[in-house]
Amino acid sequence: MYNESDVPDQSGKTVLITGANTGIGYETARVLAINGARVLIGCRSPEKAQSARQQILDEAPQADVEIVALDLNSLDSIRGAADQVNGEDRLDILINNAGIMIPPLSRTADGFESQFGVNHLGHFALTGLLLPKILTQAEGRVVTVTSLAHKTGKIDFHDIQCDGSYDAMARYRMSKLANALFTRELQRRLTEANAEVISVACHPGIADTELSRDFGAWFQLVAPFFRLFPILNTPLQGALPTLMAATDPSVNGDEIYGPVSMGEVSKSARKVQFARPAKDMEAATNLWRISEELTGVAYPI
Repeated sequence: MYNESDVPDQSGKTVLITGANTGIGYETARVLAINGARVLIGCRSPEKAQSARQQILDEAPQADVEIVALDLNSLDSIRGAADQVNGEDRLDILINNAGIMIPPLSRTADGFESQFGVNHLGHFALTGLLLPKILTQAEGRVVTVTSLAHKTGKIDFHDIQCDGSYDAMARYRMSKLANALFTRELQRRLTEANAEVISVACHPGIADTELSRDFGAWFQLVAPFFRLFPILNTPLQGALPTLMAATDPSVNGDEIYGPVSMGEVSKSARKVQFARPAKDMEAATNLWRISEELTGVAYPI
């Protein structure tokens, strides 16, 4: 069974993790920092970012952790964060981790429906702006965190901006399918360019993190009962597929990693399979074209 101790030495590597101040992102940052990586924490809140950094340093005083101001709600903020990271000596691993789940209908600063805007378009733009830097590293990786929800997702190409009715869960599934399609299309393009960088996906199963904050009162009532049984992953358990995708030497591009138990719901990590909707490469190509148009970010491959 894969666990934290299986993460190899990361000395000399630089990693950027979005949404690294809490939950799965924080645990990913903590483990990578302890194992010698220079970890860049991409966060919207400076206070939360500083708190996360200090927690890591309290556990590992020798850790190298830097804060990157990043708000995936804003393309301007994304460009500013990319400028900062491009000033680093190197960038070996980008982990697109941050996300929001089933909030009330809202828009990003650039007018995108918030879940599609933050979960997919924000990471699409960030990756495109940082890819030239990652391409300079022979073992570079782009790791994108999707969800079990990608299995039932559908890209609404007829209403990509959600100008019609809003179904929060349907739009969440759409954003998570977009993460999976992005992973696969990026790898296809990297392969065509003969690049050594790989694009990999992962998902945490069902983890007990702050993403549940928009579930409403019903979840807060039943969550204590779930915690009595080994169903919900802890944030660290939920981070294991990410850590495996980001660091395991056996990982190849166009793969996805998830938990081992209960239909990929909980415990440890292993290679799993993309669901059928994520195998539609025509949809992946169309999504890529639309994402470039919406974000104004063109990839160098």
